[in-house]
Amino acid sequence: MFDSLKARFLIIIALSALSVWTLASKGITLGLDLQGGTNLALEVRDPNNAMTAAQRTDAIDRALTIIRTRIDELGVAEPVIQKVGDDRIMVELPGATAEEQGRAKDVIQKTAALQFQIVRPVSELETAIPRIDRLVAERFRATVAPTAAAPAQGTPGTLGGLFENQRDSAAAGAATDSTAGRAFSSRLVPTGGVGEFAVATEDVPVMERYLASPEVQALLPRDLQLRWKTAPTGDEAQATPYRLVYLVEKKPLMTGDYLVDAQAQRDPQMGRPIVTFKLNRRGGRIFGQGTGEHIGDQMAIVLDDRVHSAPVINGQITTNGQIDLGNTGTIEEARDLALVLRAGALPVPLDIVEERSVGPSLGADSVQKGQLAGMIGLAAVILMVLLYYHLSGVLAVVGLALYGVYTLAMLSGVGAALTFPGIAGFVLSVGMAVDANVLIFERIREELAEGRNVRAAVNQGFKNALPAIIDSNLTTLITSLVLYQFGGTGPVRGFAVTLALGLIASFFTAVFVTRTFFMLYLERRPTAATISI
Repeated sequence: MFDSLKARFLIIIALSALSVWTLASKGITLGLDLQGGTNLALEVRDPNNAMTAAQRTDAIDRALTIIRTRIDELGVAEPVIQKVGDDRIMVELPGATAEEQGRAKDVIQKTAALQFQIVRPVSELETAIPRIDRLVAERFRATVAPTAAAPAQGTPGTLGGLFENQRDSAAAGAATDSTAGRAFSSRLVPTGGVGEFAVATEDVPVMERYLASPEVQALLPRDLQLRWKTAPTGDEAQATPYRLVYLVEKKPLMTGDYLVDAQAQRDPQMGRPIVTFKLNRRGGRIFGQGTGEHIGDQMAIVLDDRVHSAPVINGQITTNGQIDLGNTGTIEEARDLALVLRAGALPVPLDIVEERSVGPSLGADSVQKGQLAGMIGLAAVILMVLLYYHLSGVLAVVGLALYGVYTLAMLSGVGAALTFPGIAGFVLSVGMAVDANVLIFERIREELAEGRNVRAAVNQGFKNALPAIIDSNLTTLITSLVLYQFGGTGPVRGFAVTLALGLIASFFTAVFVTRTFFMLYLERRPTAATISI
């Protein structure tokens, strides 16, 4: 297959088109040092070293869940939150403003608040809806126009008819006084589940503003409150064009203070994923009484004011209980829920042991310097190759251009952020790409000097240079992997990622792309007695 010029060019064209599409659709994400922001290193507070290694690792995992939830709620674009080693969490907030940085530090250091709250039927909100609509119409005149509909249906006999009529009017573009006067209820759509509403994603900021208003809160039933479900992330966020809201009892059935442990496992009889949890003795008494009074009701598991799950209470739960995720649940979801439960019982706070901030102006200056360095390096390399290898140098430069496109596309595709050290890794890998071409061209020269014809010299040159190219690229690739695994900090990892991806692209362009161009040249000139090299 790879002896066919047509097949080779189809591969090159397909990869080039895919790379251009990736860059056009996703673009390049700039790292913290290029666009500004803040970097925080966090550790679990353990002044007396009382925690074992296993306890410290578990505490870090629980804290990681809390931090991700809280940072996502802040709305900072593309944060990086990862565990470094066994006892540290690194948080990067690229492009964060000074206000966002301050809020992030505040919310990160808060201790987690886990609550178990009973879900109430949507009908219990019915009497409050007209009053809230009137208040919103008067208090928030600039945001009363309803927007897109959430993909949910109302339940017959409750608020469904009211909400459906309002949504139909809004979807038809009829921004009448009637719908404008129901700006709250037209955005809050019963899904058919007990106490569960859906809000279209584009309506979430407006509804959050409404619900944060003390006036709106005062009109809700005295013993009830509305809690948002945790925001979906990744692919789930794209597939879910709405957020869920639950109507729950304000007084929690129990808090996470009494939780001892929670683990994910499979039901030995049914094979379904479950979460088993254990409470201390006092917690067992409180939970046993509460769950005994609410058998058949849903119970919202709320961490930091966000609902993570709302299972049904099937029986009285005392010191030991389990949450059944049903036939549609996965063991990964069970592990996440168990981690949420353990996170709510986190007994120790987090300390910020390192803080590094980069201003936007410094980031812009780094981008300019990086671009200048890259352009100077590329220009010098291209000039040297053209002057020394003539026509063969032109073929190498074309391959080098494709190398740049492929490397940037891989960075964009894997979601890696381009950092200032990453630019250094990119420039270094340019040198590695040229080095491979130099090895090949010198081998071809040696074969020509021994009297071989052009085609044989090219074939032998690529063949004999390949082991040396593999050795040099492989050793550097191993080094970059070690740097990524043990480098710790974001800049070191950024350098390692860019260098590794650049090596892969440079190997492909030198061995495959440049070879294809030589094959095309020889195909067009089968009787050539020499080659410009």
